[in-house]
Amino acid sequence: MKSMTSPKKRIELIRQELKKTGTMGMPMGLRLFLLLVILVFTIIAGAVALMLATGTFTAGLTQSKVIIENELLHASQEISQRYGQISQQSVEFSKAVSDAIEKELKDLGIPASKLHQNPEVLEEILSSQYDRALFTLQISKSSGVFLILDATVNPSLENAQNSRAGLYLKNMEPNIISSSTPTIIVFRGFPSIGRRNYLSLHAQWQMEFDISSAPYYHNPLAAAASNPGLPLSRLYYWCPAFTLQGTGEQVMLCSVPLIDSAGTVFGVCGLEISDMLFKLSHMPERGIYSRLFCALSPMSGNTLAFNRSLFAGGYSAKTVLRNNGVLEITDNDMPFHSYSQDGNSLFLGLHTPINLYPEGSAFSHENWAAAIMVPQEDIVAIISRLNLLLFSSLVLLVIIGITASFILSKRFLKPISKGLAIIKSADLEEAPKTKVPEIDNLIEYLKSRNKELYRKAMKGNLSISLLDEFVENIKTLSPSERAVFDLYAKGYTSRQAAEKLFISINTIKTHNKRIYMKLNVASRYELLLYISMLKEIGKDI
Repeated sequence: MKSMTSPKKRIELIRQELKKTGTMGMPMGLRLFLLLVILVFTIIAGAVALMLATGTFTAGLTQSKVIIENELLHASQEISQRYGQISQQSVEFSKAVSDAIEKELKDLGIPASKLHQNPEVLEEILSSQYDRALFTLQISKSSGVFLILDATVNPSLENAQNSRAGLYLKNMEPNIISSSTPTIIVFRGFPSIGRRNYLSLHAQWQMEFDISSAPYYHNPLAAAASNPGLPLSRLYYWCPAFTLQGTGEQVMLCSVPLIDSAGTVFGVCGLEISDMLFKLSHMPERGIYSRLFCALSPMSGNTLAFNRSLFAGGYSAKTVLRNNGVLEITDNDMPFHSYSQDGNSLFLGLHTPINLYPEGSAFSHENWAAAIMVPQEDIVAIISRLNLLLFSSLVLLVIIGITASFILSKRFLKPISKGLAIIKSADLEEAPKTKVPEIDNLIEYLKSRNKELYRKAMKGNLSISLLDEFVENIKTLSPSERAVFDLYAKGYTSRQAAEKLFISINTIKTHNKRIYMKLNVASRYELLLYISMLKEIGKDI
């Protein structure tokens, strides 16, 4: 009998080839997993590119710019309106006071130009203007009203040239805007005026004004003297913020010259806006920026004089200023201006010009600006926090994507792996459906292929020694295994054998493994091949 390679050896050779091929490539599961991971990263990269193109990573800057722009628009409109009203009311106050004092001096037979030579009438003149000053203070809702005459009570005193008689009433209520009964005190003026009107004197009260350093007094007088015939509406002057003498209070004064019908300038008068009133009137909506603040500041070129500004907000900007308190304005690539001092950027924000004077004013050359600012580190912190949140979200998406890729690849490959395990097993005849058409078709193909191989093998000759060895190995089977073997020899399938012996299919499978191992065969087909050949040669099994 001609010997040939056994089906078992054939199958073993195929297995070795498959194993050899597997070591040369990447497993299908890993391939699918990596493909899904690449897909996840591609989608996220596209999302990042889209966010970069649409400015999502700088959304914090855009949002901050919108907030600051809105606050600046609101603040600049309110400041322009408020300061315009105060300017107009100061001019009206000056006209009324000038006419009243001129009439009173005329009754006394004293020309306005000689007022400084008649100190005895100063108390009477100032007392007569008390009611008008108080009324102006109340209707203007300002924090103070003042009246300064170009004269002193005692010209013979030392420093009399820097001392001027006048009246200065202040409203000490911090909520002056809504207060119906504000607390009025006398800051400058004759104490008799306070006693007659039941008013207290300020803790830093003085009877006369010290004008040694008082631009609110000198500038309007100089403008009126050098511009004769110019109307009062073109002569008022807004004095930049300064600290009232003897106090820690910052104020801005709107000063208007007092001029009689002959053109004689004999003093100034006007209204006050204190730092507290400015803060209450123009407090910005802080929202996400707790240190957002508003400033009204003199502007020269690309600098803001913060040392002569009024502020509103929850942050004291002056505490970080040094030297002369001037900030330089720098344009950069950000949506904001940078406001720096000595090369160090302190604030980011926006500003816009404020016209405190009409066209043709003696002081129209002086520029002012309203600004909304926030410390630079606050904006940096907000942007960093938003980008960190965005970055964390992207990382979380990557982790979720990779996890989902792993789970999906496992679920997708599970039926394929099951099918491959069936293909690797010896008993393809009993293989269940995997519900994967490609795998099921492959199993069917292998079934038919095996049958064809075994059919061809039956036409050849098997070694007598192999058959004798097979017969001897049958004797090693246990009774239960021999019962299963006998049914196979009679043409029963695995499932039919299980029903015949009243055992489960899993038990049959266990017996199959032991039978194949003891008989040194690889499959049921090979087993049946040996049985068939033994029958052909008439050997009893």
